[in-house]
Amino acid sequence: MSNLNTNNNVNEDTNELLQGQAQVFNHLFGFVHSLAIKSAVELCIADIIHSHGQPMSLSHIASKLDCTSPAVPCLARLMQLLAWNKIFTVDYNRKSSSKDDEGEALYGLTPTSIWLLHDNELSLAPMFLTFTHPSMMAPWQEIGRSINEGGTAFEIAYGESIWEKGSKDDEFNKLFNTGMASVTKTILDAILCGYKEGFSKLEGTLVDVGGGIGKAVAKIVEAHPHIKGINFDQPHVVETAPQFPGITHVGGDMFKDIPLADTVFIKSVLHDWGDDDCIKILKNCQKAVSKNKGKVIIVDIVLNMEGRGLFDETKLGCDLLMMALCVGGKERTQHEWNKLLKEAGFARHNIITIPAFVSIIEAFPLEN
Repeated sequence: MSNLNTNNNVNEDTNELLQGQAQVFNHLFGFVHSLAIKSAVELCIADIIHSHGQPMSLSHIASKLDCTSPAVPCLARLMQLLAWNKIFTVDYNRKSSSKDDEGEALYGLTPTSIWLLHDNELSLAPMFLTFTHPSMMAPWQEIGRSINEGGTAFEIAYGESIWEKGSKDDEFNKLFNTGMASVTKTILDAILCGYKEGFSKLEGTLVDVGGGIGKAVAKIVEAHPHIKGINFDQPHVVETAPQFPGITHVGGDMFKDIPLADTVFIKSVLHDWGDDDCIKILKNCQKAVSKNKGKVIIVDIVLNMEGRGLFDETKLGCDLLMMALCVGGKERTQHEWNKLLKEAGFARHNIITIPAFVSIIEAFPLEN
């Protein structure tokens, strides 16, 4: 009996080691999955199937690609991996009853590939192309070096901060802003729905701090036209911003001052900065609304380190992304948000969960 137990322990140890080996290999080739999706986005495969209105054969998809002689065998292998990952469905149109006749593969859309449509208002395709672009992937190669030597991986890769590069490199600035606008669109519906009552009760002017090209505040004002919107960002950012009804674009520096308003809205900005810088920004937010006894609405990630929810893995990935791109950038736990807002001088705050990877934090200055 003792020999049997020993054998069982050996088998269990061997199995655990084998599982560990498999996990290492899966992580090793993790980049393959994201770059395979990038390829599908570049080839507009989801758009081709969507335009056709039903699942398509490989040869039919190939005939619609924007090229004269596509490498169909390579396309087949790409689609094989994407179907295995449930990015697309695959079914076989068997022409006979023979078990040996696998039939022609027909590929269709899934709830995942719907998000990769270029012409979809809520498309994540621009975001995917931004964060898998070589210019955004290069800093990831420097994570280890940044830990050893200090500084951000982005600065090690480029010799300047992401904000400096964006101000001087028009192509990079456009790539980054387009990707971020895509992310904004995907969560705005959740924000507008999850905070509908909150927006409806606002009065006067709302300033979106770090609002990029203004799509977020424009969407809020469109849904709640009684609000007057100000889109506030760096001058080189607002220079490229389109005109939106009810929106005024203002260029400036949030570390110096923020336009006076009844409400400050600040989405996905504070995670770019360390605590000391966030306190400076938040104190300026308080100054902007204190005269009108307003509040600050923060939209950002709240980490749950023990969570296994729908977006918890995404949140942890975003935390490492912030570490790679921004000096002091980080996602924060509820405890860290509590501490930060208290140090910034807010009297109280509420955390509101919405169906997205971000949460809404209402912060009220002492005057309230």
